[in-house]
Amino acid sequence: MNSRLPQLKPSVLALKGEAAYKTQSRADELEAMGRSIIRLEIGQPDFAPPPHVIEATHEALRAGKTRYTHPLGLPELRRAVAEHVSASRGVAVTPEMVGITPSVKTAIFLCMGAVLEAGDEAIYPDPGYPTYGDAIRFYGAVPKPLPFTEKNGFDLDLAALKELLGPKTKLLVINSPSNPLGSIVSRETLAKLPALFKERGASPWVLSDEIYSRLVYDGATRAPSVYSIPGMQERTFLLDGFSKIYAMTGWRLGFVIFPEKFTADMDRLFVNSFACVSTFVQYGGVSALTGPQDTVFSMVKEFEKRRNFIVDALNGIPGVKCEKPSGAFYVFPNIKKFGKPSTDIAHALLEEVGVALLPGDAFGAHGEGHLRISYANSIENLKEGVRRLGEYLRTLAI
Repeated sequence: MNSRLPQLKPSVLALKGEAAYKTQSRADELEAMGRSIIRLEIGQPDFAPPPHVIEATHEALRAGKTRYTHPLGLPELRRAVAEHVSASRGVAVTPEMVGITPSVKTAIFLCMGAVLEAGDEAIYPDPGYPTYGDAIRFYGAVPKPLPFTEKNGFDLDLAALKELLGPKTKLLVINSPSNPLGSIVSRETLAKLPALFKERGASPWVLSDEIYSRLVYDGATRAPSVYSIPGMQERTFLLDGFSKIYAMTGWRLGFVIFPEKFTADMDRLFVNSFACVSTFVQYGGVSALTGPQDTVFSMVKEFEKRRNFIVDALNGIPGVKCEKPSGAFYVFPNIKKFGKPSTDIAHALLEEVGVALLPGDAFGAHGEGHLRISYANSIENLKEGVRRLGEYLRTLAI
């Protein structure tokens, strides 16, 4: 390499990316070769977006709604989001507190960039969504992984959090329901955070990623939100979006709620980052929030049926232990008894038996010994996937 050529900075080279997209690409290659692949790797609903959302987006295009809009978003969408969050979290939110983003992932990077400086400490879930750790390191902050374990049902461990919190803590990331765990942080746990911050002399921002908040089961309608806890609104970025609950993954449409005193600052941050989200896409978002919700209810009901099936099926495989998640559309089975790294098992499952899923360590060191399976696929494919998985695991010594 010519040392005189310009190089990218180390924080870019250190980005790890997502195993889901790498596995998806390899699975695509194998399918192109004629292989039968059961796709359980990607977090993407296998449902179509609601028809009225598609029509609203088409109508916006036909009506010429293709020009720039306000950097923080279309007024109609910001108003719809504010009303939705006010009703669902039980806290008054105004349109001035809403910013529309091209995906929740973009919102993660923007919000972290708005508060993190070199040397700041940031606590994030492990196992957790890979972007959290990548973004923290990108901004030169000190990553502090917070273990989530089976011993407490993958709930947030307040004792472990207490050990990590301190005066240098600038950010705490919460993702509930969780990717990859599907677990939900209880309201009782969330309610203890303000006192814990005070006890530890910490005053962190909280980034609450609630993209799966309505994908909940067993009679629940929404996961508890830290934004609903008194005293938390002024220190919280609430992130949510349309990809999961409305199956609008390709729309790349999300939003963030922030304290109103930072409206002008977030406006400048947005305009310098992406100017504005695609205008016609935002009209689809308005339709999603204000239109019929029957497709949402039917999709959640089907996901619950799939969850029940796959948890029982996995627990029927000798050596596998799988907790029943309360939300999202992932399971995180424990495969430690097989004594092989999760990456090796995931690789063999894809290459040898045609099951695409993810190794647990792709979500952090505490994910080792597990696999992440997305049940955003049909019952028929889930049955075949579990059959192939079970056959492969039976060839390994326990």
